[in-house]
Amino acid sequence: NDNVPREPFCQALHNNLQTPDDVIDVYAVVVLMLISFLTHIENHPASLAENVLVVVAVTCNRNLHSPMYYFICSLAAFNTIASLTKTCENLMITFADVGHLEKKGPSETKLDDVMDCLLCMSFLGSISSFLAIAVDRYITIFHALRYHNIMTMQRTRAILGVIWITCGMSAISMVTFFASTFIMICFVSFFIISLVIICFLYVYMFMLARIHARKIAALPSSGGRNCHHQQRWGSSMRGALTLTILFGAFMVCWGPFFLHLIIIMVCPTNPYCECYRSLFQLHMVLLMSHALIDPTIYAFRSPELRETFKKMLVCSFILFREWICIC
Repeated sequence: NDNVPREPFCQALHNNLQTPDDVIDVYAVVVLMLISFLTHIENHPASLAENVLVVVAVTCNRNLHSPMYYFICSLAAFNTIASLTKTCENLMITFADVGHLEKKGPSETKLDDVMDCLLCMSFLGSISSFLAIAVDRYITIFHALRYHNIMTMQRTRAILGVIWITCGMSAISMVTFFASTFIMICFVSFFIISLVIICFLYVYMFMLARIHARKIAALPSSGGRNCHHQQRWGSSMRGALTLTILFGAFMVCWGPFFLHLIIIMVCPTNPYCECYRSLFQLHMVLLMSHALIDPTIYAFRSPELRETFKKMLVCSFILFREWICIC
């Protein structure tokens, strides 16, 4: 019996599990939805768990080792930082309320500055990751034959390194010199310029995709080759559509917060502006909800990530069940 090849533990358990794949598939998505629903008020631990799940999925699944998924992993990592930061901030507030921390002590002020840096870094990193993803999708769709020469893994890692280093240094500068109008203008300008570039790329992609689809429909049928080309094109466009949905969620969640910053610069004393600024806590809830929404969109829109989530959740469930039986 020792000569019989052994399957990996999780794979063997998965093969022995008498559950249809589509049921497990729904189970994986439903778990993410339940996490989101049950913790929609204090959602930071849930969003932290979900985004860590995305990072682990991309890291462990070799099929996801591509530039686009690396950028998605970077986006999830920045979301993880945002969730972790808000979780720590909530803990600090709780300890301060019960008297274990001073609300305005020197150590607490320094910790607050660190958390502000991390939150700014997560925002800058999120929009930089979206920008990198948009460029990657553009190259995938319109320069498909040269894609692997343009977006090499070495170049992808260099881009990610630049994003993380630049965002970290920028976040430190923003918190250190927050009172400076110049820093605030740079912060808002970066958001607006990145937004314009991303919107332009996606609108341009979908306009050309529509023209391309009409050309394909007008061509006479050429058998499997034409069908294969349509499938590749459709897959690329579905990926672009998924990322467009992600970007739309990003805008809905982060837009009010940035409008809040613009109002601080433009009309800090206007009573109408003050009315909008009074909704700051609502803006923060929307801002932090973004980290919770993204993994759910991945689960619905990306078959490869959904399959990885499914295997991870089923594996964890079976291992937990086996552990319970042993105990």
